[in-house]
Amino acid sequence: MFKRDFEVEYNPRNVVAVDVNENNVTLALFKDGVLRDVYRVETGLGRIVIAYSERRKGIMEGKPPWDKLVRRKLGKLREKRRKLDILGKTAWFIERLALENKAVVVVGDIDAKAKERMLQDKSDRLRHRIHQWSVSTLVGLLECKPVHVVRVSERGTSSRDPFTRERIDGYSPLVIRIAVRGARRVRVVKVTLRVARVNGRVLERDVVGSIGIGFNYLNSDGSPMALGSTGACEVWVKLVIPHQSPTPLTEIQVFTNTIKYR
Repeated sequence: MFKRDFEVEYNPRNVVAVDVNENNVTLALFKDGVLRDVYRVETGLGRIVIAYSERRKGIMEGKPPWDKLVRRKLGKLREKRRKLDILGKTAWFIERLALENKAVVVVGDIDAKAKERMLQDKSDRLRHRIHQWSVSTLVGLLECKPVHVVRVSERGTSSRDPFTRERIDGYSPLVIRIAVRGARRVRVVKVTLRVARVNGRVLERDVVGSIGIGFNYLNSDGSPMALGSTGACEVWVKLVIPHQSPTPLTEIQVFTNTIKYR
């Protein structure tokens, strides 16, 4: 084991709030306590885990796990390597964002009781395992980088409007497709959003969660939060696909009456 100490320079009012989800990591950037940008990093980890789970079922169907051919085929699967590669690129993007803005990295913390409640729901067990593995692995990668990492409670971050504190009754699914130009071809990326309408505004669940995590850190005393002159209606979510480009590829507007992308 090797240990290295870093001297980290940061402004405690500059924050990169990180909300880890099944297929994306959403980041809310605050500067001087004011919301400036939101980034959505499409990891696709949930789809990768489910795909490899189905492949393992197909390989082991009707055969014992100690079969030599089964063990050889299972050994060729690269699930862990692919997941670590995606989370490593995501951690690098968060590191760069924090260093450029001299910001604190704030991650939602899940305590032991919350983990037990998650695992009790058998129908969603796989989803929660994906989420928990992603959170712990990403936090471990971030703690090895020259950034200041803080954990805060995630309680209530997605169930209330972060700007008015009104309770959000529920979210509805919305799927949009975005054309992303690669080196050789144009690829269509499907982005699944969960949206709710509150006071004439459309809010997206993962964006609300990341902003709520940032507010929990900045607003621990319960005082009102400054939103700045731009206001919530002009915040655009910048879409990032880590295995294609380290910079935002497009932007999705999520705080207006309609959801758009550009």
